[in-house]
Amino acid sequence: MKAVVLAAGEGRRMRPLTFVRPKVMLPIAGKPIIEHLLIELKKAGISDFIIVVGYHDETIRDYFSDGSVWGLNIQYVTQRQQLGTANALMKVEDLVEDTFLMLNGDTIVDAGDIRQLIGTGAGRGITMGVIEVDNPEEYGVVETEGERVTRITEKTPEPHSKLVNAGVYLLNRHVFGALKETGLSKRGEFELTDSLQLLIDSGETVRWSRIKNWIDVSYPWDLLRANEFMMSCIDINKDKDTYPVIEGNLEEGVTLKGKVAIGSDTIIKAGTYIEGPVIIGANCEIGPNCYIRASTAIGDNCRIGNAVEIKNSIIMHDTKIPHLSYVGDSVIASHCNIGAGTKIANLRFDDATIKVAGRDTGRRKFGAILGDGVKTGINASIDAGTIIGNNTLIGPGAFVYGYIKEKSRIF
Repeated sequence: MKAVVLAAGEGRRMRPLTFVRPKVMLPIAGKPIIEHLLIELKKAGISDFIIVVGYHDETIRDYFSDGSVWGLNIQYVTQRQQLGTANALMKVEDLVEDTFLMLNGDTIVDAGDIRQLIGTGAGRGITMGVIEVDNPEEYGVVETEGERVTRITEKTPEPHSKLVNAGVYLLNRHVFGALKETGLSKRGEFELTDSLQLLIDSGETVRWSRIKNWIDVSYPWDLLRANEFMMSCIDINKDKDTYPVIEGNLEEGVTLKGKVAIGSDTIIKAGTYIEGPVIIGANCEIGPNCYIRASTAIGDNCRIGNAVEIKNSIIMHDTKIPHLSYVGDSVIASHCNIGAGTKIANLRFDDATIKVAGRDTGRRKFGAILGDGVKTGINASIDAGTIIGNNTLIGPGAFVYGYIKEKSRIF
């Protein structure tokens, strides 16, 4: 059986992190979101993939190539214009057999749930995965009757169910006829859920299968929740093929506690204390005297200098945090350079949840999102809930807060 993975979209709500990469390539626990999904699909027995790419497709193609490194066979199809899920699926009509899986590449579904969905739908037609959530108004709401889906409604303010579309489907070739009849939605896209509703209204049975383990990220701060969860689940010894325990070089006086993975050619200098779960990529230089706290994932080619403390954060590749800085509950993109003594606040004095541009993150502790190429001068201060656009320069001693547009200059 083949799996079709949709990965053409940008992910506008994830800006500034998606200006130079598609949403599916944002890292969680040291790997792109879509890589975690492919690994789960492989565990479920799927090895043949069609990935529908579009926005910054080169980042996906270059990373995965033909998939052979993972023991997979990957084909690519390009969706030139991001016109919706139905339009994306039409691109693979000539490449799939009668029964196939389709999944959204920006979510992670557990292998056990995938196997259950296949078992539920085997020989019985179209089946969609659903999950119960507390905020169904943010998703496509699914109404059911027995084992059948009766209605799918996209992002309604008054949902009649807490079951939502999990973005994983077992489909057959009947769906392509419905795709061709699907019109533009209110959001100006051709949506697969509208196609499925056409089938339901015509008398076709669409079944549902409950998904239990599901990770979805809508906004940049959701990456932290997903990262925390994925890192808590990693069994480094069991997953040693993808999470090597120690491949770098540890100087005398380094302390490791809990689950810690360190990539090849990385140097951990004396006096550094690492409190897992922590993942550090390849060719990094960490220390001396750093404190790397739990749920931190550091990408390849990073430099974390003397007396830096990092807590519960994602640091993407080729970023430098040289010395005497604090980063907590934050996401820092690639090619950033954080000046000495830079501090990122991550807690309000009133202990309330932190808001970003008027939207409540739901997080009591949340620092900042720094886009690619951000540079700060010495002793800069960044307030909790700040988002900083790509290639922004923040001068020595500056205090910044709120939403800062790309290429800003703050002195």
